[in-house]
Amino acid sequence: MNENLLYLAKIGEINLKKGNLKNFERRLAQNLSLYLENTGASVRVRAGRLFLEIPSEFRTLAEKSLDMLIGITGWAEAKVAEKNIDSIAAVLIKEAKEAVRLGCKTFKIEARRSDKSFPFTSYEIGRETGAQIHMAGILTVDVHNPDIVLSVEVREKSVFVYGVEHTGRRGLPCGVSGRGLLLLSGGIDSPVAGYRMLFRGMKLDFLYFHSHPYTSPEAQQKVETLAEKLAEYGLGAYLNIVSFTKVQQQIKKTAPEAYLTLMMRMCMMKTAERIAKKVNAQCLITGESLAQVASQTVENLSVTNSCIDFPVFRPLIGMDKEEITALAIKIGTYETSILPYEDCCVLFSPKHPVLHTRLEDAFEIYNRMGIEPFLDEAFESCETKKIIGYGKKK
Repeated sequence: MNENLLYLAKIGEINLKKGNLKNFERRLAQNLSLYLENTGASVRVRAGRLFLEIPSEFRTLAEKSLDMLIGITGWAEAKVAEKNIDSIAAVLIKEAKEAVRLGCKTFKIEARRSDKSFPFTSYEIGRETGAQIHMAGILTVDVHNPDIVLSVEVREKSVFVYGVEHTGRRGLPCGVSGRGLLLLSGGIDSPVAGYRMLFRGMKLDFLYFHSHPYTSPEAQQKVETLAEKLAEYGLGAYLNIVSFTKVQQQIKKTAPEAYLTLMMRMCMMKTAERIAKKVNAQCLITGESLAQVASQTVENLSVTNSCIDFPVFRPLIGMDKEEITALAIKIGTYETSILPYEDCCVLFSPKHPVLHTRLEDAFEIYNRMGIEPFLDEAFESCETKKIIGYGKKK
């Protein structure tokens, strides 16, 4: 019979929520439970900590899920000790021996005593147990730069001991900050923008514009792969796919070349707003960064903002390409994003796009194009695919 594993995770920003704390804690526990459906896992949150108990056969899934979970600052596999100093020291010695196996030579103890009736203070717990480890010749004390920190948490009913602590993703639990629709292309930027909104607790759905036959099936598959990666962090999503070929052909036929990209962006925003209303999203999200390309100057962003009523969030607006790329690598989207399959934005780009558009000029050109019937057709063409999050069965 397999024994259960115990994991302890630290909660960060959620603790600042005061009156809404319970709601945030409940959502965090629900999210982890979704990752671990049908495993027999027990998840609870208490006094600034998330506790996961799960059968040992699911170790890999549990640790992967804790690594993906947004809303915790760190996590570790924990052991339970009896509530006396000798039992605590005995468990710490086992952790110290495991640390030696991992190559550690120095250590320090960090103790936290929330149960003030325990007869040793936090300092005394560290001193007494640290001395036993040092005297046993297992590890050497180094309080300034240890190879490992061995932690003790004395609580009302139990004592928890843990060694190797893994860094969490921080942020707010997915689902506490409303719902957004991400305009997802196959590039580097938009998946990172989506992740940054997931990091702030927003639930996401995705929207992709394709232009068959100008864009290949591989380009769409690339976007679907990116959507799957983001859905791992966001616990599932829906990908809305819109055919934009006729819209772009009409723009190319009726608009001045310098305005092709800007007109396309206006048409995309108008279509995205309609789809956002359909899927009950509360905002649009794009991967735009100020002045990165011609359509992202202050004037041109103002034009695309002004053509719709929905709020548009641009979480990358003040980031440069190097920062965006580094985060793409960190979240695992970069290698997919750089696959050589171009999206419709690239294929219809003019050689010399307008940089500083006047609002009245943009709307005059837009109104001359006779584009609305084509936008209606694009909206009606929308197909929706369910994207399954990590740990869920298709």
